[in-house]
Amino acid sequence: MASELLLDSRWRHTSLSKMAAMTERRIRIALYSHDTMGLGHMSRNLLLAEELAASWHRPSVLLISGSREIGRFGIPRGTDVLSLPALYKDAASTYHARSLDVPLSELVALRSATILGALDAFAPDVFIVDNVPRGAQGELDAALRHLRAIGRTRCVLGLRDILDDAAHVRSEWARAANFSAVQRYFDAVWVYGDQDVTDVATEYGFPENVRRRIRYTGYLDQRVRGGAIGRSAFPVSQRDTVLCLLGGGQDGIGLAESFAKAPLPEPLRGLLVTGPMMSQSDRRRVEFASAGRERFQTVEFLDKPAAAMCDAHAVITMGGYNTVCDVLSYAPRALLVPRVRPRSEQLIRATRLAARGLLEVLHPDAATPEALAAWASSPAPLPATGAVRMHTTAGLHALLDEVLTMSPARRRPMPALEVLYAS
Repeated sequence: MASELLLDSRWRHTSLSKMAAMTERRIRIALYSHDTMGLGHMSRNLLLAEELAASWHRPSVLLISGSREIGRFGIPRGTDVLSLPALYKDAASTYHARSLDVPLSELVALRSATILGALDAFAPDVFIVDNVPRGAQGELDAALRHLRAIGRTRCVLGLRDILDDAAHVRSEWARAANFSAVQRYFDAVWVYGDQDVTDVATEYGFPENVRRRIRYTGYLDQRVRGGAIGRSAFPVSQRDTVLCLLGGGQDGIGLAESFAKAPLPEPLRGLLVTGPMMSQSDRRRVEFASAGRERFQTVEFLDKPAAAMCDAHAVITMGGYNTVCDVLSYAPRALLVPRVRPRSEQLIRATRLAARGLLEVLHPDAATPEALAAWASSPAPLPATGAVRMHTTAGLHALLDEVLTMSPARRRPMPALEVLYAS
């Protein structure tokens, strides 16, 4: 009896200790981005992590990223990173292993198991998935089923303003069972855009029970980042610089070569930022195109792009979501040369924002060296006639509070989603 009382006492003490620890436990947030092309998903999640970590909850934040380049950016306080073995997507939207010499199926299985293990151990209160409901090649399926079965994690799907041409999105989402996944697993949908620019629910035909979960944050305002913008990327005496940014650079060689050959008139000079994902062969092509130019400089990466944008005479860039948010936040004048293949997302975004007078757009087929030089040396356009909603930190914190008030009940696991993906 004494031993039983002792065991009972120890059990009660342990249980009370665990309960106290759970009571004092900080909110935990996990963010996932698949990162198969460019820096956009990763950069977006870094901004979200920084802002969410600064909420009154002071949460612990885990970033799950498919890109090793995330280490080149500053990691917010209270945040850490888990980098997955990398995938990349070629011009035909086909997935491949980026570095490991293994079949795609094995790499996806490795990533899936890693994500599941990390989420099981971290036990987040909120899990935010960037743009792809089931992850690259369905790699989130096991994790989403597990989180739903445990019933403690609120799942949020974060979508950019434009996904792609509406007909293509509807077809692709139906084929990939994305609508079913959102209905089964996600408690909220955050759209990082302005409903007046794109009504995501209407444009892409979201079911009614998904529409009720949608909240529009506004375009992600880069000016809310902690700390100062930083020192200018070039001296004051060189602020006649035309800055050309290619994002990650993986698919930017066309614009890079045109800009490298652009006959910028004096006193204008060119600064090309190729991005860390540009291939060595493409870098050599850029070096060849710009050889002998005295008023031209090429760098791989800028850790303070905001300062460069603020100080530049003008900015020429592609039309990825995060780059456009940078332009809306900082650039005094910008020309977008969007990617148009295999997706039209960038062209749609650029065209809609150009219609509001917020920037200018040039089709890549027309982006000759002469056209880029003529734009850079032309008079600035009239002030913008329209505006877009930009997000606020307070608004994002309010969305987090709203999600945390939800009480996901313990649910039985859902059956696996049987879908054949294009390899």
